Amino acid sequence: MLSEAVAGAAHHHGLRPAVVLGDRAMSWAEVHLAAEAMAPLLAARGVGRGSVVALALPSGPEWVVAATAVDRVGAVIAGISPVATAPERSAMVEAVAADLVLAGPGLVEGLPLRTEVVEMSVGGLVAEPGAPPPPVVPDHDRSGSRGYAVCFTSGTTGAPKAAAFSVDRARAVQRIDVGPDLDAVRGTGAPMIASTQFAHVGFVLKLPWYAALGCTLHVMPRWRADDAVELLAAHRMPALGVVAPQLALILRSPLLDERDLSALRLVIAGGAPSPPALVAEARERLGVDYSIRWSSTESGGVGLAALVDDAHPEAVGTIGTPRPGVSARVADADGRALPDGEVGELQLLSPATMDGYLGEPGATAAAFTGDGWLRTGDLVSVRGDGRFVLAGRAGDMYIRGGYNVHPAEVEAVLGTHPCVEAVAVVPRADEVMGEVGVAVVVTAAGCDPPTLADLRAHGAPRLARHKLPEAVVHVPGLPLTDAAKLDRRALARTVRR
Repeated sequence: MLSEAVAGAAHHHGLRPAVVLGDRAMSWAEVHLAAEAMAPLLAARGVGRGSVVALALPSGPEWVVAATAVDRVGAVIAGISPVATAPERSAMVEAVAADLVLAGPGLVEGLPLRTEVVEMSVGGLVAEPGAPPPPVVPDHDRSGSRGYAVCFTSGTTGAPKAAAFSVDRARAVQRIDVGPDLDAVRGTGAPMIASTQFAHVGFVLKLPWYAALGCTLHVMPRWRADDAVELLAAHRMPALGVVAPQLALILRSPLLDERDLSALRLVIAGGAPSPPALVAEARERLGVDYSIRWSSTESGGVGLAALVDDAHPEAVGTIGTPRPGVSARVADADGRALPDGEVGELQLLSPATMDGYLGEPGATAAAFTGDGWLRTGDLVSVRGDGRFVLAGRAGDMYIRGGYNVHPAEVEAVLGTHPCVEAVAVVPRADEVMGEVGVAVVVTAAGCDPPTLADLRAHGAPRLARHKLPEAVVHVPGLPLTDAAKLDRRALARTVRR
């Protein structure tokens, strides 16, 4: 699907920039030609239909070229976030049983030794000197059942899970996002900031329609609010996609009142809750409509939306209604639909939901109800106007800046610190990040209480930065329930004091 979309982009708007990273830019025609040259080199390594190629690459032109070439030979794209630690990268590669890993500089460390790894530099994959001519790549199977991509999420234990999507699933995402008539909007794309890593479900499954529309994707090596403001102004961007904490930082940028952002008409915020005060400030200072989005990796990055504009101010504080092609319901623990106003689990039915977790039939079965609805794990209720309202999460997972964090995973790492007798991690509300983790620590006998810096340094080799705690509270003992289980409600009260 992706390779056809890029070929069409090269034909219809080939000179338009596809990806811009600093002073480097690659047009859609250049992406197409580079991918066509790279595909035979992949085929020469035995990559073809049914193969899985992991892309441990930074976001940028080479990522798009590599993904297009992988799709061109009929293989499955498995994006590995460049911010993952070496143990996390290794676990992801093993989870998909990758046939080949294309790794960027500095991202080879920790990859399984038995996996074939090719390090890519700027310019992409090139033929080795003296190698025989690569084979001609035949036109690959375009059937909808063919595997397209794998996107990583975390299960309830924090271990990486590989959500698999077929071509049909990616096509459904395209229909939900741009409508059923792609030709009617072909070439209408605008410049935009790529606010997530390219390995994220919100990029991988949308990339084909980005190509069809001819969008120009501006990538920041490291996301900074001032740089985002400069890009919005310089390129007269009409829409801004962010997670709410990024928007909070933009609104604090001293450049905001110095640059012309009059072209900006819409803010699309997902990945983390949008506090009503943030929505109001954004609408007042930027003069924009505000679209609150709810989705998940398993849902294909599409789900519900709430548009806050002059005609619909009451959408604030909700996640809106299901998007076209998506059905949603509130169900109890037994899967029975609940009436308006009652809190239950949000469940979705959509052609865009994942096919399942790769290699984990048990986890896949648990993710769906008997009648095919996706269990999201989020608790919601429905108002009388049909809009859904988040009420919390069924598990302990919290969201920091759009990234899921599972306390059990963090606790397992921090608990190995020699001066930590016991530790629990609980979220605390934060104006910028939405939620941050607080480590509640019982100090081991004979030790000085470990500082926040001590804990972060201990966890950094094994945990991505967004998973590390951002505060520490020392207690004589962790609170327990009557059943001798950790009392997380009591912990939450402790960190709020």
